[in-house]
Amino acid sequence: MLKKTDDYELVKMSLNGDNDAFAELVSRYKNLVYSVVLRMVNDSEEANDLAQEIFIKVYKNLDKYQPEFKFSTWLIRISTNHVIDYRRKKKHETVSIDDMVYDLPENNTPESKYIEKEEKLSIEKALNSLPDMYKIPIVLFHKQGLSYQDIADITNEPLSKVKNRIFRGRKMLKDILMGKESR
Repeated sequence: MLKKTDDYELVKMSLNGDNDAFAELVSRYKNLVYSVVLRMVNDSEEANDLAQEIFIKVYKNLDKYQPEFKFSTWLIRISTNHVIDYRRKKKHETVSIDDMVYDLPENNTPESKYIEKEEKLSIEKALNSLPDMYKIPIVLFHKQGLSYQDIADITNEPLSKVKNRIFRGRKMLKDILMGKESR
């Protein structure tokens, strides 16, 4: 029954004490939240903990959800803000890409795997060196596949500012990466 119910109906049912309705919302969006958080913290255990905290925060703030916005947009906004707050409190250093697991195709040679790993490391380090105001829109656009408008809704910034930050962030990444290549 809950599978066909839209998100706003589930929110209203949750507010009326229906725990199954909130469980359905969690089920629908747990992978999205985890994915967004993991891209920001690069640690699966930390991402799991933060995702749980985010759903607790969402549950406590369901009455603040406004149905004119997509539930997923509201949820990602809470998620990104929660991670930013967490990083500010902990002055968190992101984990090296060396500590992350990537499934590379088996037909790659050891040399090509090494080169790919080094390229990912360079890109990840460059991305992590960007200020959050550039990093977050780039991650949401390129790694999460969100539209400029969705990012504008999540970050509560004008569409033009989101486009500008992605453009400038890409240029900063290019400058960082080109600077590394010329050394």
